[in-house]
Amino acid sequence: MRSSLKRAVGVIAVPLLGSALAVGAAALPAHATTWSDTGLSAGTVTADTFGGSGLTAADGTATDITLSGAGVVAWSLDGSLAGLTLTGTTISYTGLAIGIPVIAADATDSAGDAEALPILVTIGANSIQTAGVGVPDSLSALTATTTAGTVTFSATSTAGNITYAESNLPTGLVSGSPTLTYVGGTAAPGTYPNVKVTATDAGGAVLNATFTLTVTATGGSPTIGTAGDEVNSFGNGFDVYKQHQYAGAIIAGWTATQADPATHFLIEAGTRAGAVKFEYAPNGKGTGLCVSDPNGGWGGLTDGLILTACNTGPYQQFVPQPDGTLKNLATGLYVNPAGQGAQLRGSITATTWGGSVYTWTEYDSLPV
Repeated sequence: MRSSLKRAVGVIAVPLLGSALAVGAAALPAHATTWSDTGLSAGTVTADTFGGSGLTAADGTATDITLSGAGVVAWSLDGSLAGLTLTGTTISYTGLAIGIPVIAADATDSAGDAEALPILVTIGANSIQTAGVGVPDSLSALTATTTAGTVTFSATSTAGNITYAESNLPTGLVSGSPTLTYVGGTAAPGTYPNVKVTATDAGGAVLNATFTLTVTATGGSPTIGTAGDEVNSFGNGFDVYKQHQYAGAIIAGWTATQADPATHFLIEAGTRAGAVKFEYAPNGKGTGLCVSDPNGGWGGLTDGLILTACNTGPYQQFVPQPDGTLKNLATGLYVNPAGQGAQLRGSITATTWGGSVYTWTEYDSLPV
């Protein structure tokens, strides 16, 4: 990890210490992890505020209309009318006179939010002029309600018929309107910040918002003996500080990659059903040293994770929880990060910001 990792590492396959099989760096086993989602919940929805103001329309020349408004980066026409065109901020018409219809022009701000301006127009032969401007259609009060493991969105609109779309979802979930459901989902359990929801109404108004999504799931049991790392939703995994291969070496939180031997481990079975151990195995070579919370920490830090000689004791065994967190079998403490590069710690409660939610990520799925 860090500068000590810049040296070239050869591909080797030598016997491992402990019970694990020998694994070469170029032949680390690949196994798919399959989850069955059992519930979703949403945190507070933080909605945008439309960045435009002063939306209006006025006659430009004797045959066209000019749109204007502060904070608008793009205009578009909502719907279609043969012969009607929009170029920049100018609406023009080519064709026969068709009476006095209402059209709508959508004003979009830099964040992708939009309001729709209704315009009463008089359409003559090859001519369009304003006959009045209505109140812009807008969206507000975008929120989410969690019920029975599903998330349902709602908003207030002056035009009605609102549709919803979610993006930046974890892999394994698909967008739903108005309800985002876990049914059929295969996302890994964890807390995912900055999930986006976009509400669009019948009038063309658009409102975006973000929220934190929590996924619970069953299954996904890792294949014992595979190489990889415990990685949280921020990409930080277990890391042996400076690749120190001795008892007492600190286990820190650091970006887990295929290229960083400090983030390579083997997952092994514990003595209790469901409990697992993590043997340090740079490039797939077991070292006989396992991650441990020695119930007193190391170097003055209470309950700091370190490497110790692999054994069958409970201090080296961790039990994955339904929400993706890890508890030490001996201490009952959660594995918590304390900042990138800092020693991982055992704590009575998990972090509230999601850093304690870990997923066993096999070597082939780690970033290169």
